[in-house]
Amino acid sequence: MYLCKMQIIKTKIEGLVEIQPRVFEDDRGHFFESYNAPVFAEAGIPDVFIQDNQSLSQSGVLRGLHFQAPPFDQGKLVRVIKGSVWDVAVDIRKNSPTYGHYHGVHLSEKNKKMFWVPPGFAHGFVTLEDQTIFAYKCTQVYNKESEGSVLWNDTDLNIQWPLEGMSILTSEKDKQAPLFKELETPFNV
Repeated sequence: MYLCKMQIIKTKIEGLVEIQPRVFEDDRGHFFESYNAPVFAEAGIPDVFIQDNQSLSQSGVLRGLHFQAPPFDQGKLVRVIKGSVWDVAVDIRKNSPTYGHYHGVHLSEKNKKMFWVPPGFAHGFVTLEDQTIFAYKCTQVYNKESEGSVLWNDTDLNIQWPLEGMSILTSEKDKQAPLFKELETPFNV
């Protein structure tokens, strides 16, 4: 459905939402709303974000799968400013009918799509182009003691990352993340 010039696309996993803004283009370039509190609130996305983050990565950088436990659990509104990524959210809400399922979406400077990842999901992405700038608004500040992760290539999750022909670069911390079956999820929704 369209709300205030944005298409709100519900996914098969409750809570995850893709947002396709309406883009106005002419000889000068383009313009679009990347955030509109009343529109987002109507779609079930909170209107209070208290931290913005941005990363720059080369092709093949994989960040994730990360989450923060309560009381510092974060919802994230993510988008790409330059380049492109394959973005993934995994449901880690223990009592959810889609526990352990994931949703992936291509985000790029060309499609201008955004992705709402609420608390209760592990989140990650792989960059598909050099010099990719990834930005996200968070509903909670970062708290080191609350951070958690799941191994990005866990065979139980079977995430279909588009990695053909890529050399993957990830942090040591992400290489040593626990398997999904070892996760003691703090989300009992």
